[in-house]
Amino acid sequence: MHKIPVKKHPDFTDIPYRNEPELQSRCRLDLYLPEAKKDFTTLLYLYGGGMTTGDRHLPEEFADQEFAVVTPDYRLHPNTTAPGYIEDAAAAVAWTFANVESFGGNPDKIVLVGSSAGAYLASMVTLDKRWLKPYGIDPDRIAALISLSGQNVTHFTIRKERGIPETQPIIDDLAPFYHIRPDAPPMLLVTGDRELELMGRYEENAYFQRMLRNTGHTRNELHEVLGKDHGGMGQQGNKLALEFIRNLG
Repeated sequence: MHKIPVKKHPDFTDIPYRNEPELQSRCRLDLYLPEAKKDFTTLLYLYGGGMTTGDRHLPEEFADQEFAVVTPDYRLHPNTTAPGYIEDAAAAVAWTFANVESFGGNPDKIVLVGSSAGAYLASMVTLDKRWLKPYGIDPDRIAALISLSGQNVTHFTIRKERGIPETQPIIDDLAPFYHIRPDAPPMLLVTGDRELELMGRYEENAYFQRMLRNTGHTRNELHEVLGKDHGGMGQQGNKLALEFIRNLG
């Protein structure tokens, strides 16, 4: 069987996505394009790391697929605090909406994918309309949200900024839970094994799905990757993401 080679280098790199000069050292992105295609889907991938560590990269499962991938960096704690992380994620999404068509992509086929802290950021930008409002973008235009082991209560790093312990969850206006609505884009939720994940992460996502359905949101799926912990579920989560994207129709 012919093996598709893994794309290791972006087609365009180190593109600033925020206009403020003081933010441009961190707020940059890479763009990977599919070969010889037009009207393609674009995946915007936000990495994890608790909003304290991490750098932009392309997961192997997303390389050389039939869609483009945008991989932004964003500011990290302690160099920024909430809502700086969310503002950066929203700006990267806005850049994608504004520019993907010039590369051949369809701005109505933009999928947000986040891992862990990146999933939290993607969820906030998708569900809470205030973050994309300054750019004149309704997040309902987002084709889908894929949350890989995401936090749906207020993120633990934001709680730490406020002196709230990790074991004391809260739901306020910086929690995806707070912004659940029936008209949100389709969603895929994936976590590791409930017995191996970070504290209650599977149960958190299961309750999130339940509340989505209680509001009338119908296009959502939840998958538990058995036998894998928070750090080990990524490969299978990415494969489930690909399947979900291809089935969007």
